[in-house]
Amino acid sequence: MPSLYQLKPAFRQLLRPISAGLHMHGVTANQITIAAATLSIVYGASLALYSHVKPLWLALPLFLILRMALNALDGMIASDFVQQSACGAFLNELGDIVSDAALILGFSGLAVTVSLPAALFALTGTVTEAAGLCAQAVCGIRRYDGPMGKSDRACVLGVLGLLIGLDWISVRAVEIVFIVGSAAACLTAVQRARMAIRTAA
Repeated sequence: MPSLYQLKPAFRQLLRPISAGLHMHGVTANQITIAAATLSIVYGASLALYSHVKPLWLALPLFLILRMALNALDGMIASDFVQQSACGAFLNELGDIVSDAALILGFSGLAVTVSLPAALFALTGTVTEAAGLCAQAVCGIRRYDGPMGKSDRACVLGVLGLLIGLDWISVRAVEIVFIVGSAAACLTAVQRARMAIRTAA
């Protein structure tokens, strides 16, 4: 199944001048990774604590684009300027998982009933990324298959944030989206496992 992750090469190409500029100013890949995770935690906490502030929800799609840009930039700087390291690999994978969970759980501030579906979506998202990492151990290739990879989850959150900010969606509908998204994440994990096993064979 396709995933928005397939658009990453084009996105990276647009960011290449920025990565070169950041490197010239001494910014490292690990610094960008930590900044992206920190900003995501702060934004997620802000959503949970100030869910009544509509501009926070309206700005969520823009923040997610910024986060995707930072995630792309850290990889570009690491590969283009020989900054790849074991520490960077850990920070990158763990940072993505923590960032995702923080932003998803931020939706819990909407209502108590959203907490469980949001936690389920965060958990299945983590399982999806774990499946991708396990694939690397099995066949030597990190899997990013869809239909509910990291970029796809970001798209879901961005659309939900926009709809919430405009008062165009109910709390019940948000819960349903998270439940359906969790099912799609489970399918994604299974797909990644199957592709890894097939490649290894």
